[in-house]
Parts: sequence; C-alpha cells; structure tokens
Amino acid sequence: MKNTAPKPIASLSLDLDNKWSYMKTHGDSGWDTYPTYLPLVVPRFLKVLSDLDLKMTVFVVGQDVARDENFESIASISSHGHEIGNHSFNHEPWLHLYTESQLVTELAKTEEHIERVTGQTPKGFRGPGFSFCELLLRVLIRRGYLYDGSTFPTFLGPLARLYYFMNATLSREQQEDRRQLFGRFSEGFRSLHPYLWKFSEGQLVEIPVTTMPFFKVPIHASYLLYLARYSPLIAKAYWQSSLALCRLTRTSPSLLLHPLDFMGCDDDKDLAFFPAMDKPHESKVELTHWMIREMSKHFRIVPMKEHAESLSMKWNASNSGDRFSERVTELSHK
Repeated sequence: MKNTAPKPIASLSLDLDNKWSYMKTHGDSGWDTYPTYLPLVVPRFLKVLSDLDLKMTVFVVGQDVARDENFESIASISSHGHEIGNHSFNHEPWLHLYTESQLVTELAKTEEHIERVTGQTPKGFRGPGFSFCELLLRVLIRRGYLYDGSTFPTFLGPLARLYYFMNATLSREQQEDRRQLFGRFSEGFRSLHPYLWKFSEGQLVEIPVTTMPFFKVPIHASYLLYLARYSPLIAKAYWQSSLALCRLTRTSPSLLLHPLDFMGCDDDKDLAFFPAMDKPHESKVELTHWMIREMSKHFRIVPMKEHAESLSMKWNASNSGDRFSERVTELSHK
C-alpha cells in the first residue's frame, strides 16, 4: 500500500559568494576589481531548480547587488520565484569583530539594494564563513528578520580553516581576522534541529546548516563533490546514509549549496585552490542535481523562509517553543 503521509519539511539554500569574495578571503590580489562569474553560474543553478520544479533561498552579497553588471543575474533569481536572503554587504567572515553601527550599516546597505533590484525585503540572514555573534542576532531581530542560518554544527571547522590557511597567502594579521572562519570546535555541540534565539528584543528562528546526525561531519554539496573526486559511489552512499540518518533522527535537513558546485576547471583556473575545482562543471552539476533529487524523494523541499514560518506556526500551536530555545549565555562560551 502506497504511503500517503505528508513528507517532512526540508530547506534548500545557496550562498551566492562571488569570485571576488573568495579571492578577498583567500588574500589574493585583484579582488577589489570585483571579478564576477554570476552571469555564468546563475543560469546553471536556475536550470537545475527549474528541472526539479523547486524553489530555494539565495543569500546574496550586497556589494554584488549594488553593481550594475550583476543586475540582470540577481533580478533573474527573484523573477524565477526564489527567496533572496542577506549575506552581508562586504562578505567579511569576521562579523564578530564588528561594532553595532558597522553591523547595522552592513545589513541596511544590503537590504536597500536587494529591495531595489528584486523588490524583496530579506527576512533571512547567513553570515559569510558562518560568522555570527550575539550582537548580530539582536540587530537582526530589531530589523525585523525572521530567521538566521549561520550556525554550522560540526567539529571540523578548525581543520577546514587550517586547510584554507595552508593554501592561502595571508599575513598574520589577516589570519587573525579569519580565526573563526568555518567556526570553532565547540560548534559541533550545537543542535542540528532548528531552535529559537530569545532576547529582550524578541526572538529569531535558527535553522542550522545540517551536518550528519551523530557524527556532525559536513554533508553539504561541496563536501560531497570533494568525496566524488575519489569515488562517486562513496559520495552517493555517503549522501544516502546522511538522508537516512536525518529521517531516523527526525532532522529536517537544510542543504547548503555554493556557486562552485555548478562550476569546474573548464570555467575558471583562478579558483583551483578550492576542493573539486579540478573537475569539469558537467559532472559537478550532475551530482548536485542528483543530491537534490534524492532529498526530494523523502522531504518536501522549500525555501528557508517557508521552513522558518512552518516552524513558527508549529511551535506557536503547540506552545512549546521554549524547548527549542538555547540560552543566550551559550554564545559567550562558544
């Protein structure tokens, strides 16, 4: 007998980090000329989502939205029905070092350009490099945001940061700025399940970037593409196991994509320092398409705003939102 029970909800998002932002974080010269690959990559991921008849959230960088050469690319994302989220203005993964006025400016400038280009008012935020802090969360609440997606519950953040530093040309001062890139070891103790941040200003839904239940190792598309360099079969088995563990633990996955999941060595030689950028784009697009399709077999995939709204309605109806909350003091210890 066919199972007619509704699928559990899941969300899909893409951090639209542009070429210049990767070069900037990596310490490469020439980033301040703002080289862009958006006209190349945006049509590719829009086609994948169109083929799968799905909508997602795209977190955009304000500096990109502000530049005329990116207008058509970013406007097309919204015109295809996808949610636009705020990914900061300058894409600096050290927001924890910002003052309150700097955070307000970073958010406000991006909001202004998103509204001008897409007509949308962003309700979700993700910090570049998973950068966030208590002050940022409070500012988000005051500015009317519904959710944040900056937490990355894995123990492997320091290892990823070390790998990145080994392949970068950064001064000691630049490394100090980036010392929380990809998060601390203690991030691995955070919950995989969505919860509420509660402050005197109000509350904010947190939707973590999902990692593998129990093991807390990354499962986002870039990681799968890295595994596929060695064995596509192992990469696919890894993803199938991750989805099975999400179902077993009733974890609603929030899958993260990046532009380089749709690009390869045939597109750009300057970004060869990224894992899996030695593969042609066709094989990467094919695997990313497969990942999303497999996820859709078991979960109802929606943009993150819809995911957050669904959670809020559920928690309000059950009047049990308190058990999903984390103590604010946790931030000062992690």
